[in-house]
Formats: sequence, C-alpha cells, structure tokens
Amino acid sequence: MGMLSINTNVGALRAADASYSVNKSMETSMQRLSTGKRINGAIDDAAGLQISQRQTAEIRGFHQAARNAADSQSLLATAEGAMGEITNILQRMREIAVESASGTNAAADRTALQSEITALETEIDRIKDDTTWAGKQLLDASENTDGSFVFHVGPDASDTTRHTIPTFIQTGTAIGLASTETVSTQAKARAYITAIDQALSNVSTERQQAGAVMNRLDYTMANLSNMATNLSLAKGRIEDADFAAESANLARTQVLQQASMSMLAQANASKQQILALFQ
Repeated sequence: MGMLSINTNVGALRAADASYSVNKSMETSMQRLSTGKRINGAIDDAAGLQISQRQTAEIRGFHQAARNAADSQSLLATAEGAMGEITNILQRMREIAVESASGTNAAADRTALQSEITALETEIDRIKDDTTWAGKQLLDASENTDGSFVFHVGPDASDTTRHTIPTFIQTGTAIGLASTETVSTQAKARAYITAIDQALSNVSTERQQAGAVMNRLDYTMANLSNMATNLSLAKGRIEDADFAAESANLARTQVLQQASMSMLAQANASKQQILALFQ
C-alpha cells in the first residue's frame, strides 16, 4: 500500500504528463490542418523533409525546363518563318529566271529582270541581318559563334539539345547561289534556274531540320509535364497532410485534453483529504 504524501502528488504529475503529450499531439494536428502539410519542419520528419526538398528541386526544374523548351520552339519558329520568306523570294527569283530564259525578251528586258533579282538578293541579306531573338541574330552564324544554339530542356546540368542554323547569304551553304550568277542572257538564265532549284532545296532542308527540332520539343514538353506530375504525386504522399487522419486525431486529442485536465483537477483535489487526519 502506498503512503500518503503531500509533496509528491503522483496522480497530478501523471495527469500533467498526459496533458502535455495530448496538447503536443493536438497542436501538431492543428498545424497540419492549417497548412495542409504533414511536414512543416525537420522535426516532423527529418528524412522525409530531405526527400521532399530534393523532389521539389526536380519538379521546379521540370517546370522551368518546359518553359525553356517552349522558348526554344519559339526561337526556331522565328528562324523558320524567316526561312519561309526567303523561300518565297527564291521562288520569285526562279520565276524571273524562267521568264528571262525565254527568247521573247530583249536585252533591255533582261536588264530589268536582273535589276529585280539584285533587289531580291539584297532583301535576303536584310532578312538575314534583321531576324533576331533577344538581340541575337538567328540566320547569321558569324554573329553567333558557329550558329549553334544549345537549349536546356531538363532539370539536370546535362539535359541539353543542340541545333545549328547556318548563315543565310547568297554564297553560303544555306542558300548556295554564286554571286556571279545572273539572268542577263538566255543561257545564264537557264543556269540560274538550276542554281535556284538547288538553293530552294538547301533552304527547304534547313526548314525541315528546324521543324523536326520543334516537333521534338513538343514531345520534350509533354514528357517534362508527365514527369513533373508524377513526381508531384510522390512528393505529396510524403509532404501533404492526411486531412481525414488529422481531423480524427484532433477530435481524439481534444477529448483527451479535457479528460486529462479533469483528472489533473481531481488529483489536486484528492490531497485535501489528508486534512481529515488533523481533525
């Protein structure tokens, strides 16, 4: 049988311990329900916090990479649009060459036709110089190191894709017209037709390659979105609060808190019975 003691109130101490434990659990549930997160600090789940932060970095990297891919696609679309205008000019130049190749033209006619050819060639150079993205020339490799564009399309340092756009000048590989080619005579006009056909083929090849990369970037963005979604689900299972469980725990701890406080009051009141020994 235990002795009667005033200085050490075992019942009160145990009730106080129970009340502290219940209050701590209740406060944790309240915090989780108010923030929606199971992990609000390292104290909640040290390992889980480290894992969720790594996943957060990847998820944010995926989202930024998707934006990078969209910007890259827009850059290529700008360049391809300019190539399209160059194609239209080349088509007109071929039309002029076909006209000049006919024996129905006089020398003065071919001089006029050559004048338009010269103007169109100048316009191709202007398009080459003025097609820019964020101040960077897209159709002039000499102004952009080697014409190579490196797009960062993933969350990690090595997630890049590269595309090269050559310089679009008359004698460059992207067009391939020799500066000495003219439509000033019937024979030269026929040769010019052949040269224009090759130039159209060259430009179409560059457009096709740019289009292939743009299509590739569509798949890249779709894959980045898929990875970000699934990684977010995994992160949510670690970091997010289970509202059903936390609501149930909050209700349980509220009842236990009331009970523990009641028992603490009873334990403190029970010691008053010792006064009966002095009567």
